[in-house]
Amino acid sequence: MAIQLKKGQKIDLTKGNPGLKHIRLGLGWDTNMFDGGDDFDLDVSLFMVGKSGKVEQDEDFIFYNNLKHPSEAVEHLGDNRTGDGDGDDEEILVDFSKMPDRIEKIAVTVTIYEAKERRQNLRDICEIFSVASVPKNEIIDAINRDFFRDFEDCLQDKCAKEIGADYIITCNTKDFENSEVHAMNPKEFMDKIVGGTI
Repeated sequence: MAIQLKKGQKIDLTKGNPGLKHIRLGLGWDTNMFDGGDDFDLDVSLFMVGKSGKVEQDEDFIFYNNLKHPSEAVEHLGDNRTGDGDGDDEEILVDFSKMPDRIEKIAVTVTIYEAKERRQNLRDICEIFSVASVPKNEIIDAINRDFFRDFEDCLQDKCAKEIGADYIITCNTKDFENSEVHAMNPKEFMDKIVGGTI
């Protein structure tokens, strides 16, 4: 089963699958053909967060320079510096059965290596697998619009329109007041399903 994450999204991986033991996190990208000529080096990293709400030991930060946790609960499969090839360009494997008890949650981040020096940003990424169903020109349009407060909201709105969705389910319904697609929070949506009005 694939789950596509969005910036800032939090999910409970075991809520629908309490026996879940293994997950694979994949990051894939292709760059804008009109970029400045430098390769885009996106990096996926994982933070193993303790009870304090912080990464408590250096070994709990898994990235291209620290590929494997001593517990073998988390393993980064290596750094791809160009995004070349099909499928996921970087992957992290997680084995919850080996996760140390002191770890409360994991957090995943994506960054661009030397983005400032190379004058690169996510606007230059034309294909992001979590939004692959939206044409590249729509992604570029979403980046350039100021109709919504941020890029993610604009892209969610465009995705919803593209697939003909009836609703956008979000905790931040006020961010979609300008959307043609009705936004509702998860509780409201579930109430409608239970009540048989959807």
